Amino acid sequence: MHDVAIIGGGHNGLTAAAYLAAAGLDVVVLEKNAHVGGAAYTEEFHPGFRNSVASYTVSLLNPKVIRDLDLHRHGLKIVERAVANFWPVDERRALVMPYGLSGRQAAIAKFSEKDAARLPAYDEALDRAASVLKGLLLETPPNAGGGLNAFWKSARLSREILKLPLEAQRDLTSLFTESASDYLARWFENETVQAAFAFDGIVGTYAAPSTPGTAYVLLHHCFGEVNGKVGVWGHAVGGMGAISAAIASAAREKGAQIRVESPVAEVDVVNGRAVGVVLQSGEVVRARSVAAAVPPKLLFSRMVPEGAVEPALHARLANFKSGSGTFRMNVALSKLPDFTCRPNSAGTDHLASGIVIGPTLDYLERAWLDAKTTGWSKEPVVEMLIPSTLDETLAPAGRHVASLFVQHVAPHLPAPRSWSDPREKEAFADLVIETVTRHAPNFKSAVLGRQILSPLDIEERFGMVDGDIFHGALSLDQLFSLRPALGHADYRMPLKGLYLCASGAHPGGGVTGVPGHNAAREILRDMRGWWRTPAR
Repeated sequence: MHDVAIIGGGHNGLTAAAYLAAAGLDVVVLEKNAHVGGAAYTEEFHPGFRNSVASYTVSLLNPKVIRDLDLHRHGLKIVERAVANFWPVDERRALVMPYGLSGRQAAIAKFSEKDAARLPAYDEALDRAASVLKGLLLETPPNAGGGLNAFWKSARLSREILKLPLEAQRDLTSLFTESASDYLARWFENETVQAAFAFDGIVGTYAAPSTPGTAYVLLHHCFGEVNGKVGVWGHAVGGMGAISAAIASAAREKGAQIRVESPVAEVDVVNGRAVGVVLQSGEVVRARSVAAAVPPKLLFSRMVPEGAVEPALHARLANFKSGSGTFRMNVALSKLPDFTCRPNSAGTDHLASGIVIGPTLDYLERAWLDAKTTGWSKEPVVEMLIPSTLDETLAPAGRHVASLFVQHVAPHLPAPRSWSDPREKEAFADLVIETVTRHAPNFKSAVLGRQILSPLDIEERFGMVDGDIFHGALSLDQLFSLRPALGHADYRMPLKGLYLCASGAHPGGGVTGVPGHNAAREILRDMRGWWRTPAR
């Protein structure tokens, strides 16, 4: 009998395991794949070429998690991008965004002096809003029906917001309710500058920049830091799998047991309580509590037995709104791409940044409209990283790997088409390669091999239903006390002994470790009084 059985060995499941084992609990992690890490995993996808399979860049990994689990001692090393982002616009123009206010203003001024002058006020507004919300990341949301404790939490949150100047409160309200395009239109006039900021509002989201709620997604991507530097993005040496490997090492050191190739079929329920899980092999793993590091939609549509939860709530959770519109590729390259608008002869720092093909708001809007109409965008939005410019362990000398995070595709193609058809995947992958090649003419000829993941592949391999990288949409009706459902935002699910410890819980998606951290804290609170004395 274990104290806690954790379904899924993604980075959040491993994080929860590390905290629980550090407190002295007997913890077992049950991962369906032959390796841990979930979407944060590095593998060889072409002979001699390795890369992060799905997740692809570092910023949101919480500093407290890094410190508490001593991840640097367990091998984690994060290096910073030299340049933040690079947007090819046309054959002559590019927006190259460095770090630091003055450098960013200089870059934006090439497109609009007025927008450059507005940048400090925009930064201040976002920083003010982000600082309030960052303070809530490690908090358990107040739970509807949660009694006096929830009341005081809500009151404290209200006081924090009321301390803000009135204009800051207006900004916060706008960021929670408006579209990215509406919010940005009040700040900037140039379509390329607007698109540069709007991109963060659609990352991982099946929505157009004009969709209400995308302003919050933009804000969600402002929470990060690397090596103590706020707003910086970086690369984990060895790929994103290095993060999972470090967390797994910390968990094992604390005594957690990690079992791979152990897919869970069902949560075992006795007398209205989760008492373990049943594996697909038929083996029953007994535990006093179960923590699910899988999406709510997967948990309640496939793993929680019918009748274990009140039917209306079960149906609500089984239909948790999800779908990212994301298509993921890795390519092996014989040489670096050479962009017409910024030739490599002038330097290659921009190639170590996030390279985004999405030059205008209209371009971003059309990408979504195309996907909604026909299943995928005729002109996809592509974010390309070339991590081998920062990490020589990923490719042979003189060669490179590139990550392509692509939007928009429909999570489910219009019938009778399906992502299970290899021809659909290959056709869209060809279009992605052609899209990059329009800006970097040598790109297509440099491709030596490629790895392709459609939304269906992402679901089948990582359990991310509908290909949703956030485990569920970051929409207003699925945030904070509403995530994953009103009354169950405190990581405790509507089945006694069952907890949610991944991105379907607060604060949502990204490689953060925060849901695992927060859920572990609530599990420990519930176990006080009967569970044995913690190890010291």
